[in-house]
Amino acid sequence: MKYLSTKKLTILAMFMALTTIATMVIHIPIPATKGYLNIGDTVLICAGLLMGRTSGALVGGIGSALADILLGYTYYAPITLVVKGLEGYVCGALREKTNLHFIICGLIGGIVMAIGYLLAEGIILYNFPTAILSFVPNLLQGIAGALLADLLYPILKKAVFDEINFTEH
Repeated sequence: MKYLSTKKLTILAMFMALTTIATMVIHIPIPATKGYLNIGDTVLICAGLLMGRTSGALVGGIGSALADILLGYTYYAPITLVVKGLEGYVCGALREKTNLHFIICGLIGGIVMAIGYLLAEGIILYNFPTAILSFVPNLLQGIAGALLADLLYPILKKAVFDEINFTEH
């Protein structure tokens, strides 16, 4: 088993913190579900695209769940850990394992997030009529996050990540 270098671990922690901050800085409440919209998806999608599926899952899950806890949405944190972790994982896995363009990988990750929250809110927290009220805003958040990440991804890849291989085993 190969361990992360100090540099890789530091970058991973930085992306988790940036996801938390991006989620907290701009958060727009959705009264119907007591959730909120945010731009944290931008950072976690970038993390998945740049560092691969495992890092994407860790950044998405931990960074986003921490924001839920710090913002007082503690009841959402376990769901967010799974849903946003899956979003980061999907982005990273698609980028690693397919020839899909990075824009498509990010968009699919955003769609997975919206569907994940729809299912979780519909089954666990509320009911499907209520959950559907947040589906469109979550879908728009995922798409916007993917589009913003797609602007940042090529810049970050060229500036920092061409020399670091996060996906090597």
